[in-house]
Amino acid sequence: MFDDKVIFVTGGTGSWGHELVKQMLENYKPKEIRIYSRGEHKQVEMKREFGNNPLLRFIIGDVRDKNILGLAMKGSDYVFHLAALKHVPICEENCWEAVLTNIYGTQNVIECAIANQVKKVVDISTDKAVDPLNLYGCTKACGEKMIINANENYVSDTKFVCIRGGNVMGTNGSVLPLFKRQIAESNEITITDPNMTRYLMSTREAISLVFQAVLNSEGGEIFVMRMPATKVSNIAEVMTKLFGNDETKQKIIGVRPGEKLHEVLVSKNESPRTKIYNEKYYVILPQFKTPGMKKYDTLSPIEYEEFNSNNADHLDDENFVSILKKEDWLWKD
Repeated sequence: MFDDKVIFVTGGTGSWGHELVKQMLENYKPKEIRIYSRGEHKQVEMKREFGNNPLLRFIIGDVRDKNILGLAMKGSDYVFHLAALKHVPICEENCWEAVLTNIYGTQNVIECAIANQVKKVVDISTDKAVDPLNLYGCTKACGEKMIINANENYVSDTKFVCIRGGNVMGTNGSVLPLFKRQIAESNEITITDPNMTRYLMSTREAISLVFQAVLNSEGGEIFVMRMPATKVSNIAEVMTKLFGNDETKQKIIGVRPGEKLHEVLVSKNESPRTKIYNEKYYVILPQFKTPGMKKYDTLSPIEYEEFNSNNADHLDDENFVSILKKEDWLWKD
């Protein structure tokens, strides 16, 4: 699907972008991969990390700038939309900036993809978009709606699909490097609420699931990763075992503004049109009816009224440690 094709990645210098580019080069033979982002320093670092690979083209730009985005996207076959303001507290404190990037920016991606006759646009979304409590979630919920409805709102051959997941271990802002740093600096871990649960998956596995969804999508679906989950307190205990000692303490600081106790990947309103795609995915069908959706008629309905991080399969300590040991970045100084 991606061989001899031009791949365009917005926000491609982030953790998801790094892994997506890495697996794209490992598993396919693209003609070119364009990494579009506004971080000059991150682009330089990534270029060096990939050994100045001639298949990678780095372009400075912002999804807010429709003119530059459209020019940069020219000739692209597939677009992966990863660019976003993602930190919950930052979005709470900078509301309009979050709207400009996550909503206006997404609409720019849609319009530029249609204008450039892109084959398929893949929007990477988040559990925060489901029944959103914070502004980040609200903007990503709008982005999902815009991406899915683009299949019906505009006359074009471009297909639009969403992939929704929870936390991945290697992303910027992940609690894992935070806990490791806190242990090293003060031997004390700060926990918002011991009973808080979060989805958790390795970056590599999450990106491999992205490719699966892209290959099988018709346009209009939201593919939901069937991620395992764990309690924040369990994360703290495992990180203490790996990097701390008997003197490592835990400090309860309370839930921050905009945070939920449990995250949700499929809401009660979405579950009636959600099917079990396979052991790794649920698929939420669009509210509008299209011929391509008939392929899902034989699939079984989701087994949950609401799929959240409390009722999801929880990682035991042994499996959690096993996954962490495969995350090379976590063991670097």
